[in-house]
Amino acid sequence: MVVNKKVKLSEGEALKNKDAKGSDKKIQVWIPKSTIAYEEEKLKLQIELLKLQTHVRKTGQRIVMLFEGRDAAGKGGTIKRIREHLNPRGARVVALEKPSDTERTQWYFQRYTDHLPSAGEMVLFDRSWYNRAMVEPVMGFCTDEQHKRFLKYAPVFERILVKEGIILIKLYFSVSKKMQLKRFNKRGKDPLKQYKLSPVDLQAQDLWGEYTMRKFQMLLETNTTLSPWTIVRSDNKKKARINCMKYVLSQIDYEGKIADKELTPDPEILISGIDELRMMESNLAKPHKLPG
Repeated sequence: MVVNKKVKLSEGEALKNKDAKGSDKKIQVWIPKSTIAYEEEKLKLQIELLKLQTHVRKTGQRIVMLFEGRDAAGKGGTIKRIREHLNPRGARVVALEKPSDTERTQWYFQRYTDHLPSAGEMVLFDRSWYNRAMVEPVMGFCTDEQHKRFLKYAPVFERILVKEGIILIKLYFSVSKKMQLKRFNKRGKDPLKQYKLSPVDLQAQDLWGEYTMRKFQMLLETNTTLSPWTIVRSDNKKKARINCMKYVLSQIDYEGKIADKELTPDPEILISGIDELRMMESNLAKPHKLPG
């Protein structure tokens, strides 16, 4: 039986049923080869992430991953795929709400230090202390003095973390203005994703240039040798997820690790912080045309 209807399978279903035999109770669904290739690659990397988690728990290492970037850049989706098959007891996601009245009176980094990992843990921050680098100054949620002080002290704070033995991985997801708008429109029409749209998100397009300048300033002040930024081009979500996982795995040695060539990220998708700075510096006269 042939059904001429567009069907959207849950991620992983295509790979799981790739070799399934037909029957009268089933219908045939055509899947792009690229979808199968993505799911095979994702599964391979998720197995590697499990090996990494086992190593981290055995050795007592502590890993912190920061996921930053514009709204609708694909941070949450990537975190979901990284954590999908990990033991949740050793891999926590931290996504903090806006600070409480009490937290506003504290040292800025204090609310984040409470969530740093213990021995054997991996912590993934879905947005982090870098809220003060972009969102807060653009939206007027902090003063200029607070913003300047943050840019001065963030590298010091991170230096302390690294010197204390924490493995710090900073990822910035970069989406184009056109793709961000497309994703916003899609969210607005999808009742299951409307919660992702906030008043701040809805202003992101109009404030694109301001966000771009704050991004440049952030990279300039906080892309250090000890805690560098890695930029993830995320217009293509699947490529962003795969290359992000490869990068994380490539940064740490662990038992049973696959060959390095299988964990080499695509240089078109992953860009070093210093290369991003050079590109931005050459195009600052047109901030609205720069990737987010």
